[in-house]
Amino acid sequence: MSLVNENFLLLTPNYLFADIAQKVSAYKALHPEADIISLGIGDVTQPLCPAVIEAMHRATDEMASAQTFRGYGPECGYDFLREAIVHNHFLPRGVQLSIDEIFIGDGAKSDTGNIQELIHHDCVIGVTDPVYPVYVDSNAMAGRAGANVVYMPCNAENNFVPQIPDRHIDVIYLCYPNNPTGTVLTAQQLQQWVDYALRNDSIILYDAAYQAFITDPSIPHSIYEIEGARKCAIEFHSYSKTAGFTGVRCGYTIVPHELSATTGDNRRIPLNHLWERRQCTKFNGTSYISQRAAEAIYTPEGKEQVRKTIGYYMQNAHHMLATLRSLGHEVYGGENAPYLWMRTPEGYSSWQYFDHLLHNAHVVCTPGVGFGPSGEGYVRFTAFGTHESTAKALKRIKELKN
Repeated sequence: MSLVNENFLLLTPNYLFADIAQKVSAYKALHPEADIISLGIGDVTQPLCPAVIEAMHRATDEMASAQTFRGYGPECGYDFLREAIVHNHFLPRGVQLSIDEIFIGDGAKSDTGNIQELIHHDCVIGVTDPVYPVYVDSNAMAGRAGANVVYMPCNAENNFVPQIPDRHIDVIYLCYPNNPTGTVLTAQQLQQWVDYALRNDSIILYDAAYQAFITDPSIPHSIYEIEGARKCAIEFHSYSKTAGFTGVRCGYTIVPHELSATTGDNRRIPLNHLWERRQCTKFNGTSYISQRAAEAIYTPEGKEQVRKTIGYYMQNAHHMLATLRSLGHEVYGGENAPYLWMRTPEGYSSWQYFDHLLHNAHVVCTPGVGFGPSGEGYVRFTAFGTHESTAKALKRIKELKN
């Protein structure tokens, strides 16, 4: 008899964004004339930059010739991209990496979920609350739920900075700039987490998917800018929002050689080799065309073009932040991240305000409670729309009664 993995039955029936899509679709079916503007789902709207498109065309042409055709590539990524990452992203920040510590994948979402395969099923997981749902759901699928998950509240009362735990946590998920709150951690605050991990022999899983949106020069772009982090942290990067790769799929994960974990008989095992073994077994590598596209981001032309696109979205964020605050709303984020975290008006739960905006302004946000218990009473807005749609959505919100 085949038995189902009952851990899946512990999950909510739908992924948060599937619930949102269903609600929007149902409303559209009843109101086909409605012009719905989404400030909820974090998909991008600006096209790939010219340097990326040119690189993809060249790579596609290579695939059309027997002399330059590429079949299976290296599972952990082509050296040309790994070297570009080291020399353009990390060395300028004083971070030393070798290319075999960098693993090219198809995006941060996949790797932040898959990385927990390296972790013992009894490990205690710590997550900020609110939290990106993938961190919790992927661990629940593996049997880590209930008492194995510790929620660390991040709210206005603690300035959205998670407190250092007073108990032992084996694995800590941190995402900064944060999704969904749009807030950041200073170098000093990150150092406290690294120090905690080193004292407790814990591992930090650091999601840096939105580091390119940081505007404050004092805010770290990588946890490896923090002393000791190479011994306790794995870092995840994505080109999805940085360069509009949501439909191209490419990102990378860093597993330093110094990082290790303990077996039941107290042997220390380096995780770099285990992750390489996992990738070579379960992953055939990111496409050659996608990796050439990512490499183009690091050319002088690519850097400038990507900066302009990020600036475009941050202009939206600043406009949204100023407008919502001028209406008397309590709003966070939007300064070093493309996300804004807004407290709902008095009397509205997260889903009630979602419905209020959808029905009365034809604007879609994301209910904060979908990111965890501490998200109740908040909604998330994203800055990834066009200037025109963002301005139109803000005008509609202004015209609401509250």
